[in-house]
Amino acid sequence: MARSFLGGIVAGFILFALGWLFWQTPLSGLAYTNLPDAQGAAVQTALAQNLTQTGTGTYRIPDPKSQQGALLFAKGPIATVDYNIDGFSPTGTAGLLPGLIVALGAGMLIAFGLGAVAAGRAFGGLARLVVFGSLGVCAWIFLATPIANHFGWGFWIYAFVAEAVSFIAAGLVVARWFVPRGHAAGAAPVAPDHVQEP
Repeated sequence: MARSFLGGIVAGFILFALGWLFWQTPLSGLAYTNLPDAQGAAVQTALAQNLTQTGTGTYRIPDPKSQQGALLFAKGPIATVDYNIDGFSPTGTAGLLPGLIVALGAGMLIAFGLGAVAAGRAFGGLARLVVFGSLGVCAWIFLATPIANHFGWGFWIYAFVAEAVSFIAAGLVVARWFVPRGHAAGAAPVAPDHVQEP
């Protein structure tokens, strides 16, 4: 228990550090398509004029639930907008503590999850579980989404790489140093190859 708890803390800090590297440094620019300042200001004005009344949220524009909206949606152009009515400083630190808390929670899930299946497994087996499990989950979350929603690929490929690397790194550290070792529960003792006759 203590080993898994410590592993969860370490994994959480790994997730947090790699999340900061991928999403809070200039490296994150690889994920986004940017507009010139004048066009960005024009779009921001349009957002303020049309979305402020309904507030912060995720919007499909135009809304395809109505007949007219469905026709416009099929015609294009379309957008999915994560709208924040207040905005925030791009260099602010308000999200650091909540982000660290979530990272530590995720690290605990990784550590206790691996601890639950570690008995009788060598590091190689756990490492394969970490790598293939992380790739599978991240592929479904980050690569299926642009297919289903007809999004551009740049952001989602970057997110897939960033999150897969983060989960694999955290999981491998836990698998190497912070899981219980021992024989698998319920494993039968191995009989000797030769039994000496009396």
